[in-house]
Amino acid sequence: MRRDDPGDLTDHPDQVRWNARYRGGFEASFEPHPLAVQALSLPLPDGPVADLACGPSGSALLAAAAGRRVTAVDISQGALDLLAAEARRRDLGHLIEPVHADLATWRPERGGYALVLGTGYWDRAVFAVAAQAVAAGGALGWEAFTADARNPRPGLCPDWCLEPGEPASLLPPGFAVLGQHDLPGSERGPRRRLLARRPA
Repeated sequence: MRRDDPGDLTDHPDQVRWNARYRGGFEASFEPHPLAVQALSLPLPDGPVADLACGPSGSALLAAAAGRRVTAVDISQGALDLLAAEARRRDLGHLIEPVHADLATWRPERGGYALVLGTGYWDRAVFAVAAQAVAAGGALGWEAFTADARNPRPGLCPDWCLEPGEPASLLPPGFAVLGQHDLPGSERGPRRRLLARRPA
């Protein structure tokens, strides 16, 4: 497994916050996200998977277990360390490349990924970049909080929440929406899930 040079993220508030969460006695489940399970069951083209804001991702491990190379991007070095250790334990380390980076500035290869996943993060500019990274015939899977999540959590930043119709309404021309639906609200608020395909 390789780590790209992220620049200096030492004092980045998101890294500080997430590293604190993953420190000490945190136990990752490494369960793959249901959206990753669904997307990886599609007839995808050859090529790698990008897992954005991956955390200690079971989705990355699932894709690697299927023989795909995975670029796992997160701002938390702690999350990447947990993922790396589990990948080594499963003898999948050679297939997973952890990238310690801020998604606001990280840029994937255009058209370089058979599948791009974002299952716990929302930023419109990042979504636009992610959509351009999907290869012909590939898929884009996304899940994020809706604006209604601010009802139980009024401190939640509006920019981190999907507006009505998003993210499908923000897809580039030509993408086919395979499904977009809202998920039942939890104590953290409702979420919306999208799966879309780029034309071959």
